[in-house]
Amino acid sequence: MRRIVIIAVGALMFAACSEKKSEVAPDRTSVVRDSMQNIITQKDNEINELMGTLNEIDEGFSLINATQEKIMLAKQGEGVNKAQRIRENMATLQQALQKNKELVEKLRKQLNSSTLKSEQLNRTIENLTKQIEEKGREMQSLREELDKKDIHISELDEKVANLNTDVVTLQQENTQKKEVIDKQDKELHQAWFVFGTKKELKEQHIIEGSKVLQSNFNKNYFTKIDIRQKKEIQLYSKSAKLLTAHPASSYSLVQDETKQYTLKINNPEAFWSTSKYLVILVK
Repeated sequence: MRRIVIIAVGALMFAACSEKKSEVAPDRTSVVRDSMQNIITQKDNEINELMGTLNEIDEGFSLINATQEKIMLAKQGEGVNKAQRIRENMATLQQALQKNKELVEKLRKQLNSSTLKSEQLNRTIENLTKQIEEKGREMQSLREELDKKDIHISELDEKVANLNTDVVTLQQENTQKKEVIDKQDKELHQAWFVFGTKKELKEQHIIEGSKVLQSNFNKNYFTKIDIRQKKEIQLYSKSAKLLTAHPASSYSLVQDETKQYTLKINNPEAFWSTSKYLVILVK
């Protein structure tokens, strides 16, 4: 578990340092310095919160391992209090497992709401979830073993069953959340483009008089793309003009050896910031 925390720390520091470095601008005015300091402070706070939760989880696993050792020792021991000691330690074990499950979910929510993006930390969370599942199975196996020796832990039966059910439910919820997030992310990065002659664009009501993209234009005539992937559009024409507004510095129109144009999007974020629809007039 210590190794997982160390790896997670490295991932967080790398993510934070990378983002801080990329945000440095040549402008050294006081406004920029203040803005950068706020960003750095925010990321430091996010790292501290994530590390605080990771440390709590680490302490939880230490308690779980120590309690398991106590139960094993109690099983081998003698005396009238043997069964009572085992019951008390089993109760502690169940509570520690439940708390760690809740802390892992808390860590997942902290990362989702954080500006930090770390694949390593996501993998760490999945590994922690698997460890909790494994500890739950070990606890169930131990309880069955104790039952055979007439050391019944009946008061824990329902809690153990609930813990296992919660883990399955949590996995299903996380899968559903991931699907929603993936869908939202895909929609966020969608855009549509079309190129055609003036006659073609008029027929689809994309051009009406001197106006472009009025409310009744044919959206089905457009091609949908993922702006993270589509950065070049071949226009198959020796004449090309953008009719929708896009920052001039974010793209270039390049001619090949046959003088036909290709639109190259040099800065997708800036290019699509003004409109998710692109209309190009060709001849």
